[in-house]
Amino acid sequence: MAGGAVAQRRGAGVVDDAVEVLTVEVCPTAVIAAVTDWRTFPSLWPRLLGEVWASLRDAGVTSGCPNVMLYLDDRPSVEVGVQLPAGVQLAGRAVRSQLPSGRVARIVHRGSYDGLGASHAGVIDWCASNGLRLAGPRWEVYGPHRDEPELLETEISYLLDVR
Repeated sequence: MAGGAVAQRRGAGVVDDAVEVLTVEVCPTAVIAAVTDWRTFPSLWPRLLGEVWASLRDAGVTSGCPNVMLYLDDRPSVEVGVQLPAGVQLAGRAVRSQLPSGRVARIVHRGSYDGLGASHAGVIDWCASNGLRLAGPRWEVYGPHRDEPELLETEISYLLDVR
């Protein structure tokens, strides 16, 4: 990973994670976009992700594509899907998109998804205390599924405003 500032954070059910600033490249995705509200989103995203995976299965892809959720704003306008391997033909409502490139503040959340909110808050607070402005878009990339919640890993990235 490209260099940057790192800060350790403990608590809120997160065993050990660090906020780091790095530069990321564009990452191709297959997604379904939606504009929703936070109350509806928890029941919406599984359906959207299921549609994306159905499209991938139709193309012969059954694994190896980490799930992603891109939040474009606070409404939220979202893109739910997967990191896309090259050459995969999509069907249905799934479309090609990408995770943004640029400077990001990133944390790797380890543990249950119930603690994701605390890790998001940790990135926001760390950026504020270090004078970094958020550009708006943020995303989650989910590691391989594990039955044991303590083995789950989720990358949370916030695009930084570098103006």
